[in-house]
Amino acid sequence: MRDVAELLATVPTGLWIGGEQIPASDGGVFPVHDPATGEVLTEVADATAADGKHALDAAAAQADWAATSARERSEILRRAWELVMARRDDLALLMTLEMGKPLPEAQSEVTYGGEFLRWFSEEAVRINGRYSHSPSGNGRILVTKQPVGPTLAITPWNFPLAMGTRKIAPALAAGCTMIVKPAAETPLTMLLLGQVFAEAGLPDGVLSILPTSNAARLTDPLFTDDRLRKVTFTGSTGVGKILIAQSASRVLRTSMELGGNAPFVVFDDADLAAAVDGAMAAKMRNIGEACTAANRFHVDNAVRAEFTSRLTERMRALKVGPGTLDGVQVGPLITEKQRDAVAELVHDAVAKGARITTGGTSVPGAGWFYEPTVLTEVPADARILREEVFGPVAAITGFDGEAAGIAVANDTEFGLAAYIYTQDLSRALRAAEALESGMVGVNRGVISDVAAPFGGVKQSGLGREAGSEGIEEYLETKYIALPS
Repeated sequence: MRDVAELLATVPTGLWIGGEQIPASDGGVFPVHDPATGEVLTEVADATAADGKHALDAAAAQADWAATSARERSEILRRAWELVMARRDDLALLMTLEMGKPLPEAQSEVTYGGEFLRWFSEEAVRINGRYSHSPSGNGRILVTKQPVGPTLAITPWNFPLAMGTRKIAPALAAGCTMIVKPAAETPLTMLLLGQVFAEAGLPDGVLSILPTSNAARLTDPLFTDDRLRKVTFTGSTGVGKILIAQSASRVLRTSMELGGNAPFVVFDDADLAAAVDGAMAAKMRNIGEACTAANRFHVDNAVRAEFTSRLTERMRALKVGPGTLDGVQVGPLITEKQRDAVAELVHDAVAKGARITTGGTSVPGAGWFYEPTVLTEVPADARILREEVFGPVAAITGFDGEAAGIAVANDTEFGLAAYIYTQDLSRALRAAEALESGMVGVNRGVISDVAAPFGGVKQSGLGREAGSEGIEEYLETKYIALPS
């Protein structure tokens, strides 16, 4: 593994504007912490409103970038993918240091995040329109697609690389310039990615990266600037609602990938070994800090005791520790506040009658660790069944019969991801169609795929990312009426 100090010395810590790193306009900086120790890794420039205006000034590159051939945009994205793969170890270690996930998971994220660059390099040359005769015979119809224009992307801390590339890649492929505000907890990976894009030949001004400790100070003025045309956000539903309201004054295009409360439904005919494997993947990927993470485990009472026993055994065996250590499967949560929030949800459930079968406490010592935890007999009024956990806690409840399982799974204002386990194909199709969710995993615990549309319904968001659908979020449809 590369020396940490040596790696950090190579990572940009200034704002990335105009193809170079620069200090914040007022010289401000803020610290980035290692959640495994609580210690400061480094300090980065703290963007202000003036820096946001500077980035929009640089985004005047929009006209030239939109006029750049699709093939050239494609080749730049392809080169960026190649460079990301070449720097896989550096990017993975950097993510582990600033976010906490175990190094093997960080390496997997480099592969996953990099694939958005490769996928949309291929989609860049497949932006299609259409030409036809009007049915009335009085003219011809020409439909074409054009880039939306300068876009603000606000990304979360839980997938520091992939949540950026999932937005940047389709925007650049479509011909849009972009300003990225990475999460204050994990700005380093995105700043390094900015350097990678410069090495790949991306023209100056097309991509700016502005870390800040005060999001509103930076973004509020951008929302009122006539040059900004779109906002894309991944994060909590609460913040998403605020951004949607802000965007309304100028009718900005928005795409919102918001909170989740994913149900994991195990029917009475499920293969329990496979269901437990899937549960571990759906719950413990990224330490449980994922919007697609299974939050609520609804298990038919006919198999609930056996499922609970098996899941408890698997969760108890997980190794907790700093993500840089060999064999570690569960790293720290992102902040002390997040660890305490998880502990509070567990305490609330237990106080209302839930029973802990393993875990249930914070890990003493340095860093922000929480034990892998299983709760059973969780009552319906427990907050953990209503709120996104974002931690290594599985809450199990029982149900009787297919209809009851679907009903309890849908009993939430969220609708991002859902998981079902059954060996009956007809039941799988019925349940998948009945679930109020943008994505459904059938006998699968990991469902994210660069070639598939990612997004939710209800209060889990608007629009779709990835897949062939993802580039449409950055394109406007224009109709040109032609004479006969």
